[in-house]
Amino acid sequence: MSEFGLKAELEFLVSIFDPNHESFRIIDQKPDELTCQFNVTGGKWLTINCNITESYPSVPPIWCVDSDDPSLAQVLECLEDVRSGNNLLLQQLKKLVCDLCQLYNLPQHPDLKRLDQPLPAAQEAGHVTSEDEEKEDDEEDDEEDDEEEDLEDDDDLDYDDDVAKEEVDPVEKENMAVLEKIRKNQRQDHMNSVAVTGSLQASDRLMKELREIYKSKSYKGGNYTVELVNDNLYEWQVKVGRQAVDPDSPLYKDMQVLEKKEEIDGILLNLTFKDNFPFEPPFIRVVAPVISRGHVLEGGAVCMELLTKQGWSSAYSIESVIMQIGATLVKGEGRVNFGARNTYSHSSARQAYITKVLIHDKTGWHTPPKQDG
Repeated sequence: MSEFGLKAELEFLVSIFDPNHESFRIIDQKPDELTCQFNVTGGKWLTINCNITESYPSVPPIWCVDSDDPSLAQVLECLEDVRSGNNLLLQQLKKLVCDLCQLYNLPQHPDLKRLDQPLPAAQEAGHVTSEDEEKEDDEEDDEEDDEEEDLEDDDDLDYDDDVAKEEVDPVEKENMAVLEKIRKNQRQDHMNSVAVTGSLQASDRLMKELREIYKSKSYKGGNYTVELVNDNLYEWQVKVGRQAVDPDSPLYKDMQVLEKKEEIDGILLNLTFKDNFPFEPPFIRVVAPVISRGHVLEGGAVCMELLTKQGWSSAYSIESVIMQIGATLVKGEGRVNFGARNTYSHSSARQAYITKVLIHDKTGWHTPPKQDG
């Protein structure tokens, strides 16, 4: 779908569910995100977020809600059944509101029927037609192809636009090049029907997470670094620096000694993501150095309720998780084990994590709860 088609959908939705609507309202909308509220009772509103992927409508929107209610999670999962057809966003939102009304025993929303109506014509919605668009493109650049040019050329234009807007979008050129390389590789593999790691939905979300990290003050301030393992979007190496750790903690002092004596300037983490991300948390383990306590298991896995299926929310950002790990290491009285040989491995970390989670599920969680993050 063209950019104008998505804009038409968004404008149509906002015209129906304005911020003052009494039962369901859209309180904020951007080209890639919607924030909605559903009136559960007289004074209680449920906030729902919708992330619209770059590949929409090929990849459906991602819906999430900050709640532990399994019934709400099931409502959002059912939206995956609506994956095709015209005006996908409108149809998913219609099903969402219908299911929420049914969940809370409320009468069906009277304005939902309007979502079945055809969208206003492009001219009425204030959009340019395809002919106008082609004419405008010709005037701006005679060498630019029409709307049917291939994906590779589209990517080149996107990258040029991003670099030209560098002062507005504060992503460094070298990081922008990383994003562009990953995007081209992913799309080319999909076009060539190559076996691709992950899914389009997860890839879109991870690309967005990586872009936001490159733009963040914490990343630019040196609190942590991020590298992709073999350009794999689904495996990250993250180094947490001293800046992300409480300077009054014993761990901070250990990290000072570690850098001075062994020239190791941070705690190296490995993050792996599954193809159903962001609906399942990443698996995170310490690679080096060996950490005692701090909710780090013998195999190096980081054990936090936030990183379990029941404690995870698709609304969490990866940066917030990284920063929370730094805080959790301190709260758990983590220390660098200078005398230990580094025996961490992915298999040992995974097994220790599975065992510990099973224990916690039976006895309860005593690590910093997810709301601390």
